Amino acid sequence: MAGHSRWKNIKHRKAASDAKRGKAWSKCVKAIIVAAKNGGQDPSANLSLRYAIDEARYENVPRDTIERAIKKGGGELGDDHYEPVRYEAYGPGGAAIVIDALTNNRTRTAADVRLILSKFGGNLGTTGCVSHCFEARGLLTIPAGTASEDQLLELAAGAGADDVATEDDAWVISTAPASLHVVRTALEASAIKVESARIELVPTVTVSTSGEQAQGLLKLLESLEDNDDVQRVYANFDIAESELDALGA
Repeated sequence: MAGHSRWKNIKHRKAASDAKRGKAWSKCVKAIIVAAKNGGQDPSANLSLRYAIDEARYENVPRDTIERAIKKGGGELGDDHYEPVRYEAYGPGGAAIVIDALTNNRTRTAADVRLILSKFGGNLGTTGCVSHCFEARGLLTIPAGTASEDQLLELAAGAGADDVATEDDAWVISTAPASLHVVRTALEASAIKVESARIELVPTVTVSTSGEQAQGLLKLLESLEDNDDVQRVYANFDIAESELDALGA
């Protein structure tokens, strides 16, 4: 999980600016619209919508913005049509990359993704070429100091979580995707703050990257994240902490 977590932590440090926050809100709104359109406007009966709303709340998206997005998805406020598309690619050093997007123009998005990949030494692959390097996991982030390790282990294990680990200044709880909501509910019922809770792709194998390849890979991932149509980017790289410090990440 090192590569995945490392990129997650890098993104967190970069996300403080208003521009980054605005992009994050836009991505959350798209996810809510698509979830509501495909599964209905009731989050209690639409698990995808519930997760999309939760993520928007963790990103501090205003309540009225969330409500408008749900209504848009239900067709009450026009019809914003977005469809999900996944790209699989290789980055510098052979790192596997999965790119999830929501788009209203597949041709535009595919061209943008290809351009970004080629600019930073990556290339687009075929469907299935790298997805086998990842597995879906539910990941919950708890700020350090919110609870003790023993308390988290007891609560998380009792709710069906698989693992509790410490990463930088936070606890990360790993669950099967189906257990994510149950674990989150158990933690919040015990007044433990959950900073984020989402289903993500976690690498089952990682590729060590350093030097110019590491620098190019980080620039590639950031450029993909900055694209308006791209929702999530997953990569299986592993960069040593000393290398990250040298790169200023």
